[in-house]
Amino acid sequence: MTSIRKKMRGQGMTEYIIIVALIAIGAIAVYTAFGDVVRGQTSKAATALAGTASGTADATVTAAGTAADTAGNARTLSNFKE
Repeated sequence: MTSIRKKMRGQGMTEYIIIVALIAIGAIAVYTAFGDVVRGQTSKAATALAGTASGTADATVTAAGTAADTAGNARTLSNFKE
């Protein structure tokens, strides 16, 4: 009876390993297909958060932020876009 239970445990472990391997293969495929897009969007978000101007929209946000900071206004959710 114990040998049957050991075989079932081994079978369950093998199934989990196969599932993890399939998820890893899927993640690699998605990263390969969309890696450049995700990397570009992450880069844009990081530059926007850092306040570095890398494009027209980023320059507008940076200029508005600088004007608000220079005027001594505290940035809150109500005046964030100003």
